Amino acid sequence: MKSPKVLRQKLRRQWQNGALRETSLLNPDHWPLTLPIGKPSPAQITEEIAAVREHIQSWRSVKEGEVTWQLVNFRSTAEPVELPVSWQLNCADEWVPAMADKGIQQEYLLLSNVIKQINPLFHPIIIRQRQQILSKGGDETIQTCEVALQLTPGYANGRPLRALSIAGCDSKFFERNRALLIKLLETRFDSQALELGLGSFLNAQDEGEHWLLVVPLETGLLPFNQQRVRSSELAKTSLPGSHLLIVENERSLYQLPKLPGTIAILGAGLNLSWLKAHWIREKKIAYWGDIDTWGLTMLATVRDLQPTITALLMTQEIFEEHKQHSVSEAVIANQSAPAKLAEHEQQLYLHLAALKRGRLEQEFITDERVKRTVIQWHGSNT
Repeated sequence: MKSPKVLRQKLRRQWQNGALRETSLLNPDHWPLTLPIGKPSPAQITEEIAAVREHIQSWRSVKEGEVTWQLVNFRSTAEPVELPVSWQLNCADEWVPAMADKGIQQEYLLLSNVIKQINPLFHPIIIRQRQQILSKGGDETIQTCEVALQLTPGYANGRPLRALSIAGCDSKFFERNRALLIKLLETRFDSQALELGLGSFLNAQDEGEHWLLVVPLETGLLPFNQQRVRSSELAKTSLPGSHLLIVENERSLYQLPKLPGTIAILGAGLNLSWLKAHWIREKKIAYWGDIDTWGLTMLATVRDLQPTITALLMTQEIFEEHKQHSVSEAVIANQSAPAKLAEHEQQLYLHLAALKRGRLEQEFITDERVKRTVIQWHGSNT
């Protein structure tokens, strides 16, 4: 037989379980919750009758939910004994007080207040991430949800995150709430859309924090095999060599061939403002990104900054050659194609946007095709 104390401890453990807490607070079908209490054995009735009476009295004192009682016959008693056999809680408003924990009750009140004021889309995350509310407070959490509803891909339009004024947020807002904000935006736009980070997703100027991978494709061209460099430093520091290859994703490094006088800069994503640097105009430049609406949008941005750039491996032909590896694009960059794209690139953009699987990631293009194309670009006169 279980005492109220034992079952209250079980309920507290349930509260600490994020998935169970979410189900209990959001799913009406979870209720009622019935907890078996158990019955004393005949030996306990005979030998520990005082303990059994205390057990019965403790359950008569329980005010939360409904305790089910049952008359049970024992040989050692003249009459049936009325015993508590189960405890039923019908909703969260009974579940939480039943825990008899002031700290949890305060959490529940705070959580309930936040839930009432935010979009239902975010309820599961907030319930699971309750530590955010405890550390930041209810008002800041509500504000974070409001900001997440207003943000869209490319929203910053090149401005730094601290300069965005949304729902009354201050200059330190994004720094304080970055982790929760990313989770909320992933709920709206899928985690794939934020794989390059919050700043890149919003097209925000994040010069002080964004690091790019710089790799010489000719041994000895730089005093290192590869190194991470701040984008703000690249904007000011001229690199040696005659050719510059900009690659959207770092993971495609292994596909690149060795090339004389060439440096590859990988992992820029949407952080492309450093390409305004005057020293880059002296180089023969190429850009290679994913074949999807975001990759083509980045290409348009690069071409706006450096009009002489050559696009590599971002054509309808390449897409069709590797179509079996295409996947769906969680969020389309824009319904209309960027103006800085060439006509055939705009047609490709619209074609991809209309497909169910309109995204071909760089690493799924065959190594042989990548190497051949990059070598051809390096040796061409244009």
